[in-house]
Amino acid sequence: QMEKTMKFRPCIDIHNGKVKQIVGGSLKDEGNQAITNFASELGADYYAEKYKKDGLVGGHIILLNSKTSEYYDATKEQAMLALRTYPNGLQIGGGITAENAAEYIDAGASHVIVTSYVFKDGEIHWENLRKLIEVVGKEHVVLDLSCRKKDGKYYVVTDRWQKFTKQRLGEPLLEEFSAFCDEFLIHAVDVEGKASGIEEGVASLLGEWGKLATTYAGGIHSYEDLQLLKKLGKDRIDFTIGSALDLFGGTGQLGIEALSRGAASA
Repeated sequence: QMEKTMKFRPCIDIHNGKVKQIVGGSLKDEGNQAITNFASELGADYYAEKYKKDGLVGGHIILLNSKTSEYYDATKEQAMLALRTYPNGLQIGGGITAENAAEYIDAGASHVIVTSYVFKDGEIHWENLRKLIEVVGKEHVVLDLSCRKKDGKYYVVTDRWQKFTKQRLGEPLLEEFSAFCDEFLIHAVDVEGKASGIEEGVASLLGEWGKLATTYAGGIHSYEDLQLLKKLGKDRIDFTIGSALDLFGGTGQLGIEALSRGAASA
């Protein structure tokens, strides 16, 4: 049975070897570019230690460099540090395949998060998903169905949110994939990093379905946003806050201490 209370899930986004908060839609592999809201001088292990101390579980680490980037090794090293600091407390995504998934689970990740490996070239690659499950088990897989809007509908996007697939985010897709993973993670990329409010259409859709643990990310910057997410998501959806979090330079009211004490369920 799904626990019906909205929980805060922390995140650690790593780009060019540093913990950052970026504008999701601005990421480009070319030249390792991104519009950055916040770059930390502290290592990923600092954040992992903090989440561990605050008793926050099920947060995620995202590697924002592609494997071909000269920064990839530095980014991965930071991720490994965080996993070792907080074993079983964090999930990891970014360039995950059946070949490297076990390495992250062995390093302490509770789950691996995949998008591009499964939605290659706009199509669903079931054999990749099956291979991944064979290696780590369905209970360690999170499917990232991050989406952007096109012609009034939400479509899954891949390759660090740069490419549209033909897969529409909706009940049929969630239903179909729920047999192959433990959780869903959904970044509403159009509002990601803009602290301009949530993508209401995505939140409603997820709340309506609500059969599997699901985390929403994108645009949350106030307690009003959280109340709206709670309402639209029928209190079933967990959430991540990036740029608006005090920990990442956010100047608003969203503090990690209050959130870790469950202030979201107010």
